[in-house]
Amino acid sequence: MNYYNEIDPYAADWLRNLIDAGHIALGVVDERSIEDVRPDELAGYVQCHFFAGLGGWAYALDLAGWPRDRPVWTGSCPCQPFSAAGKGAGFADERHLWPAWQHLINQCRPSVIFGEQVAKAAEWLRVVSSDLEGMDYAVGCMPIEAASAGGEDLRDRLYFVADCIKDGFNGARIPQEQRPRLSRAPRSFDGFPWASLPMPANAEDFRSVLLLPDGASDDLASIAAYGNAINAQAAQAFIESYCEARGLIFGEMAVAA
Repeated sequence: MNYYNEIDPYAADWLRNLIDAGHIALGVVDERSIEDVRPDELAGYVQCHFFAGLGGWAYALDLAGWPRDRPVWTGSCPCQPFSAAGKGAGFADERHLWPAWQHLINQCRPSVIFGEQVAKAAEWLRVVSSDLEGMDYAVGCMPIEAASAGGEDLRDRLYFVADCIKDGFNGARIPQEQRPRLSRAPRSFDGFPWASLPMPANAEDFRSVLLLPDGASDDLASIAAYGNAINAQAAQAFIESYCEARGLIFGEMAVAA
């Protein structure tokens, strides 16, 4: 059983629908603020996804072949304090929730943690890395543009992974046939066709956005949820890079330990 923490009601309902449909792992969706979550309440959960949004991290783990029964924590702390779209208050912003997540990590000691933040939040990542290293985690990070990983937008993000040094990590063979494949074909949801439309990003290039179903174009909740979502392809690529570095074996690809 997994744990999903998401304070936004629209995104939380979306998570429940994805769970019911089997698109992401079975789990409990908690709509409380992460600041109200106690460490002891997380005991017994295999995977914990904080700031879970639309389930992007859980989906990316599936795409990367990460077994649903292998422990891992993920989180995408609110980007508004550090993004151009936010107030720019940085660490003084009330939406700077890393300290709350840090407390849970320090108390629960998950062996592996994946996360991401906007590309301009280098100082935020420096603080997070320092805090994690102080808790005996090894930390690696990489900037990834979604388009470079097969995504349909230019979203640039800083991805990081924290590995608990003292816990170790055993390699595992994940058969190729067990790894879900990301379809490039247009998808449908509840009978509505989804397509991709070109949208000017600036004078020189174009990016793609999903076409919303009829009647939902003015749904600000859905637009906000999409805007906050991580790109699954980019997250998948980062997870796979970590697994390769850690000596995991995917299908027939043997990686030296």
